[in-house]
Amino acid sequence: MLPLILASASPRRAELLRGLGLRFEIQTRSVEESHHGDFTARELCVFNAYRKARAVAKLHPPAVVLGADTLVYLGTTLYGKPKDMLDARRMLSELAGSTHQVVTGVCLLHLARHRCRLFAETTNVTFKALTRAQISTYLDAIQPLDKAGAYAIQDRGDDIVERISGSFTNVVGLPVERVKHELSGWL
Repeated sequence: MLPLILASASPRRAELLRGLGLRFEIQTRSVEESHHGDFTARELCVFNAYRKARAVAKLHPPAVVLGADTLVYLGTTLYGKPKDMLDARRMLSELAGSTHQVVTGVCLLHLARHRCRLFAETTNVTFKALTRAQISTYLDAIQPLDKAGAYAIQDRGDDIVERISGSFTNVVGLPVERVKHELSGWL
């Protein structure tokens, strides 16, 4: 069985991958995420997932490396991780009462065998109409600064989310149903 490496420091992604019963290690390299305006959210996530996986795979060619990147978007506006609490408040205010998309790009990379598989999953998330007080209460209850769109559906998501259409785990940060399917031919 080939070794599996998760190229992400996200504890949520690690927890989701563990939930599949897979044994893996976590290795990260500092990679500046691209936010180029000429790319769609889907293209950016796949590109960033590839860059993260490649940076780690170069150090571990015999391993299968999984890289991932998640963005929230509404129309053409992209929501990455907020830079501060004011930015988090702005993001939730803009997303309130509307349906936005969460896309996660995934890269599976095995350099020794010259294999690469790129894919992305998109989930529609509808937020409740939220007051300023509800937004403040929610932000006080979670740590939004390391989360795309300034929210975590798994942390008090019922406070802000009306409904989702698609993969719940994709919104958390890794579409486990698709990852399990894709990994079946790799390990």
